[in-house]
Amino acid sequence: MTEKIYISWSDFHQHVKLLAEQIKSSTKDFKQIVAVSRGGLLPAGILSYELNIRNCELINVSSYDDSKQRSDKDVEIISKSMNYGAETLIVDDLADSGRTVKMLKNLYPSASFACVYAKPQGREIADFQTISLPDKWVVFPWD
Repeated sequence: MTEKIYISWSDFHQHVKLLAEQIKSSTKDFKQIVAVSRGGLLPAGILSYELNIRNCELINVSSYDDSKQRSDKDVEIISKSMNYGAETLIVDDLADSGRTVKMLKNLYPSASFACVYAKPQGREIADFQTISLPDKWVVFPWD
């Protein structure tokens, strides 16, 4: 995967606002946002303002070492809470292979999942997503 997609800060912010509008138009009433560290930290922060949700938490999912993907048995999931139910929106920046969302859905089947961007394999995994991307390496503004 040598071709890259570069996302600017301005585009990223607008895409998260589009995601917020999609979530607002749903029938869900979220009371809590959980950011998937690290990629979900920035979109979760923006969504917390846009959706007026102050209850924010963090879950750490470590599935990559630099640009190398870890095996399923080596993925670390660290969370202080196990109570992510129907009023919880779990947020990440990108559904690439969909692997992270699948793992979290197994742990928290009642929660909903939002990703700003999705590649072909991750498109059907998240409950909410705004921008579909081709299978190319994504360079975020913070990279």
